[in-house]
Amino acid sequence: MTIKNKVVVITGGSSGMGEATTKLALERGAKVVVGSRNQAKLEKMATEVSHPENFAYKLTDVTKSEDVQDLVDSAIEKFGKLDVLYNNAGIMPQGMVDDPKKLAEWQAILNTNIMGVLNGIVAAVPQMKKQGNGLIMATDSVAGHVVYPGSAVYNGSKFAVRAIMEGLRQEQHQNGIKTGIVSPGAVATNLFSTVNDNEIRDKYLAANKEKNGSLTPENIAELAVFMMSQPENVDINEILVRPTGQGI
Repeated sequence: MTIKNKVVVITGGSSGMGEATTKLALERGAKVVVGSRNQAKLEKMATEVSHPENFAYKLTDVTKSEDVQDLVDSAIEKFGKLDVLYNNAGIMPQGMVDDPKKLAEWQAILNTNIMGVLNGIVAAVPQMKKQGNGLIMATDSVAGHVVYPGSAVYNGSKFAVRAIMEGLRQEQHQNGIKTGIVSPGAVATNLFSTVNDNEIRDKYLAANKEKNGSLTPENIAELAVFMMSQPENVDINEILVRPTGQGI
């Protein structure tokens, strides 16, 4: 099992779990190309990562298919292949389903959490079919396994990712393309900043504190890199992980 010399593309890679996964993959010998909407963070990462010769980045909005295609193409052009695409970008607005003020946020969830993954799949599959191998990953969530009030639309987006990735596995396994999702519970990242409902956000933060903390981005990075490091005949389709104190 090794990730050494594998070419890995990570969306949402300039912060949180994506940043931690990028840094760990580089430390273990991978070549990593990161996409993010935050130019300043991308530029900062380029000065901080180990093995900068194996790192590249591109300003990327995953809701735009052309951006994701450019990101994948840039990785192939620079490093000659595409071993892993990690669809990690996501947002987590919260609120009641019937709130008319939330419709724009619901659309943003669909565009980022679902279409972002589909844009990645469409960009990566042709190259992986040509190679006869590859791994497409996505960050899902425990929220893709349970539903709770105030989060149903976010839950729905993560349920959709599970279904899409399983469908992709069934459609592409004969082409040597593997699929996997990482489904974390509470993780201490800036994802909570996308919760625009102050009451719900404060409730989440208080609950995580009471549970004696959350998982760290580095915890998730270890699992993501583990999935990426498997030999060609091993396809880990899902890792479901929670902080020890999390009940749901």
